[in-house]
Order: sequence, then C-alpha cells, then structure tokens
Amino acid sequence: MAGRKTRNSATPGAVSAAEFKATCLHLMDRVRETGVEYVVTKHGRPVAKLVPYVAPAAPSRGFGVLKGTVLKYERPLDPVDAEWDINKT
Repeated sequence: MAGRKTRNSATPGAVSAAEFKATCLHLMDRVRETGVEYVVTKHGRPVAKLVPYVAPAAPSRGFGVLKGTVLKYERPLDPVDAEWDINKT
C-alpha cells in the first residue's frame, strides 16, 4: 500500500472519496509522518482536504496580554465628539 498511486492523477495529492474511505488510516499516517496534503474528491470535484495538524500557540495570560493591540489613540481623556446615549441602538 505504500507505493499505491491515486486514481485521479490530474491533481497531485488528489484521492477519490472511495479510495479515501478504504485507505483513510494509512493516509492519515502519511500526513503525520511526511506532511503531505491530500485533496479528497467526489466525482472529480474537490470536497475536503487532509492536512497536517498544527497546534495553536498557547494564549498568553496576565499582564501585557493586550500590548500592541491599540494602534493609536491620541487623546484618551477628551470627551467624545458626538452625543452618545446607551438607550439608542
């Protein structure tokens, strides 16, 4: 199965839904080991993509989490220019 070719050779990494169903676990192992990506097709049209999982970065906690999120605010203590009412939508 390691040397198995996909039937849809028009798109590199394309695997028919039937072949994906039959070889899903093997394809998942290949993605994990080599980082290769597969496009699952149904009747020749792409429907899903199997890609390596990348864990998201751990969110920061505590002081300084929002540092750099405000781009510019020149006069934070000046009143708001327009009249504002909490009851208006």
